[in-house]
Amino acid sequence: MFERLGIKGRVLLLTLLPASLLALVLGSYFTATQLTQMRGQLIERGQLLIQHLAPLSAWPLARGDLQQLQRLAGQTLEQPDLRAIRLLDAQGQPLVHAGPTLHSHVPVRDTAQLAISHGAMASRFVLPVYGHHRQLGGHAPAEEDDRLLGWIELELSHQGTLLQGYRSLLTSLLLILAGLAVTALLAVRLSRAINQPLQVIGRGVAQIEEGQLDTRLPTFGSRELDELAHGINRMAETLQNAREELQHNVEQATEDLRQTMETIEVQNIELSLARKEALEASRIKSEFLANMSHEIRTPLNGILGFTKLLQKTGLDSRQQDYLHTIEKSADNLLAIINEILDFSKIEAGKLALEQAPFNLRDLIQDTLTILAPAAHDKRLELVSLIYRDTPRSLIGDPLRLKQILTNLVNNAIKFTRHGSIVVRAMLEEDLGDRVQLRISVQDSGIGLSEGEQRSLFQAFTQVDNSSSRQATGTGLGLVISKRLVEEMGGEIGVSSESGEGAEFWLQLTLPRAADDPDELPPHLLAGYCAALLDSHPLTRQSLRHPLEDCGLAVSEFDDLDVLIDQVARRRDGHEPLSLALLGIDTHSHPPASLAQQLRELNRLGCRVLLLCPTTELALYHASLAEQHGQLLAKPLCTRKLQRALLDLLGPALPRGDAAAERLPGQAPHLLCVDDNPANLLLVQTLLSDMGARVTAVDSGYAALRAVQQERFDLVFMDVQMPGMNGREATEAIRQWEAEQGLGALPIVALTAHAMANEKRALLQSGMDDYLTKPIDERQLAQVVLKWLGVTLYTHAQRIAPLPERGSAAPEPAILDHAEGLRLAAGKPDLAADMLGMLLDSLQADRQAIRAAREADDAQALLEHVHRLHGATRYCGVPQLRAACQRCETLLKQQAPASVALDELDAAIERLAHAARQLPT
Repeated sequence: MFERLGIKGRVLLLTLLPASLLALVLGSYFTATQLTQMRGQLIERGQLLIQHLAPLSAWPLARGDLQQLQRLAGQTLEQPDLRAIRLLDAQGQPLVHAGPTLHSHVPVRDTAQLAISHGAMASRFVLPVYGHHRQLGGHAPAEEDDRLLGWIELELSHQGTLLQGYRSLLTSLLLILAGLAVTALLAVRLSRAINQPLQVIGRGVAQIEEGQLDTRLPTFGSRELDELAHGINRMAETLQNAREELQHNVEQATEDLRQTMETIEVQNIELSLARKEALEASRIKSEFLANMSHEIRTPLNGILGFTKLLQKTGLDSRQQDYLHTIEKSADNLLAIINEILDFSKIEAGKLALEQAPFNLRDLIQDTLTILAPAAHDKRLELVSLIYRDTPRSLIGDPLRLKQILTNLVNNAIKFTRHGSIVVRAMLEEDLGDRVQLRISVQDSGIGLSEGEQRSLFQAFTQVDNSSSRQATGTGLGLVISKRLVEEMGGEIGVSSESGEGAEFWLQLTLPRAADDPDELPPHLLAGYCAALLDSHPLTRQSLRHPLEDCGLAVSEFDDLDVLIDQVARRRDGHEPLSLALLGIDTHSHPPASLAQQLRELNRLGCRVLLLCPTTELALYHASLAEQHGQLLAKPLCTRKLQRALLDLLGPALPRGDAAAERLPGQAPHLLCVDDNPANLLLVQTLLSDMGARVTAVDSGYAALRAVQQERFDLVFMDVQMPGMNGREATEAIRQWEAEQGLGALPIVALTAHAMANEKRALLQSGMDDYLTKPIDERQLAQVVLKWLGVTLYTHAQRIAPLPERGSAAPEPAILDHAEGLRLAAGKPDLAADMLGMLLDSLQADRQAIRAAREADDAQALLEHVHRLHGATRYCGVPQLRAACQRCETLLKQQAPASVALDELDAAIERLAHAARQLPT
């Protein structure tokens, strides 16, 4: 509050407040002192008066002379301030009273001395009168000196005293007010003497602030104020000089700026021209990259495709090695092209990330499955550990995330000579609808020094840049991975020591997605016990979790003989071991010795699931009979494991996967469009070998005519073609369908382009999906399954082409030696041995199937048909294989299978007859 007052108010406050307080205190003190003295004088006068009346009233009281007492009271009442007087006898009865009624309280009468009581308006005095008081007025008998004669009561009024006190107080207040008025006048004069110069100074400063720098302040006759005014005048003069100098500098700078702007304008024109040239160069570069991608991928597609087709023919080992080298070189070239194109897209800022739901577990396991052959060639163990609290259904870009993991795992394989590579996925933080994940790839390779770690994520930089380096590549993989992770809002890093291996990790925050409907319910196999054997502890851990999630009680073993002994001990016990998962390889479990142990497990009623490296899968397939158990490749995907467990232990339950059961049906009619004869022949051959009916045309015009003339189930359309390209042909087909009122025909683009926004442009033109060249059988089969719901078989599971709609199905061949040679990896001796093993057990299988059929034992019948079906998959016997497949499907669905079983029996007879006709 004090800060809000001006100088005038502060001066008045500082002068009037102390003076007022001092006058009030002193006036109050002196007034109170005077009133106290006047009251004391009044009491003293009352005491003197009543003591003077005692001797005067003694004689009349003694004689009872009331007249004398009345005269005495009347005379006494004339005293100032005396209000009333009363004389009483010895018993306290009133004798004489003069004046108004007494108002003050009667004091306690003390016969020995004077008693006084004080009231608000008066004071009352009571004095006893004795006989000795008569001696003061004359002679009295001595014997009556102590006799009480009566009482005198006086009442003195306070009005005179109060009136005099009020007069004194009024006089004091008048004097105080007069002093304060004089003080206020002096304070106002003093404040004006200070405030007026300050107002002048304020107005002068305001004028200076407004820019009137020629303003000057006058003198005020005060040393301090004159010094202030002189300082302000000097400041104004300095500012005026500075403004003049600044104005001069501004004029000079304006002139310089005008000249600079003219120069900049010229430079802007030059920069605009240079920018147009740079944009044109960037456009040309993008077109060049797109065209080069197409031009390189197109012949590369033919090289890879026909290399794979050639590998299926009968070749010797040297030719197979040559083809493998060609395929590997082509794959490396394709990887280099992809890395350069991805790096170009990232540098150009044209990389677009998708937001689609995906299954994290499947993505990691699929990545490891693709890279497993390279790891197993070096005898490395690939393991995936997805912790149970890690969410599986997420939203993000699965293709880019798979690209990152592929690069990290591939690098780990390159730089690891022995040991293992472990991919871990764990939950870092649960943010509700979003989760923070940590995915790491840990290897036991050569490790990285601190200097090598600093240069890891630089473009075209590799750990080993020497001329003798063994690892190939462009050095862009980690740079692309880092940029992709940063685009996803995550972080990537490495922890390593030289010679101690390395751990690459990445952290991502991704939204949750809806639960995967294809997931099997947990504890589906509760009540079963399983035995687990594998030499690698992390592999056992990765297998134990999904087994326990299925409800299995798992027991781990280090030795197969011990496992067999435990199976035998617990065979008739409370918890028999119904299943054995065996991780095997040729070093620890040679096929020859393993077969006997597997037969013993089967005899004990224990189903067996064998897990072996991908490089040794064919060897075990050739050496172990189908009845010994299912054989799967490492690393094992969870979905494959669940399906295998259901096949081994459980009934025919829904798998949640439409492709899990390959049902016989109508062969799809497909149209292939490509202007490149090699690519066209490759796609046509791949699809035909997988059982589809294929029509091939070489232009967009021919594709439009073919669609208008014939009904197709799906079209594979090349994008870049002369005349009418793929987009234009698709738009023409869509327009014709709209005019004819037909449903949309699924059209899948076959493109070699890999630039940004290519997929969006293809989909906007009316296409439904796209495949990037080079393509293989698996991609084609997946696309057909996705859009038609029909499963095509790859060369390892090939079936005969199915009949066309409305036509009779052609009869599959009884014996197909070419197919048998392909299934035996081009080895004639192995093909002959596999066919001989099938023929040797054929009659026994036939009798077992007939016996189970006659006994109406559906489970035994399914087992025998399944065993025979498995044996036919490694031989060129299409007719018998198709009959087995048809029977097994119907038996699993618990549908009537009498006709199919009759056809199976007939197929066995025809094969046996054909085998007898073979030359020995």
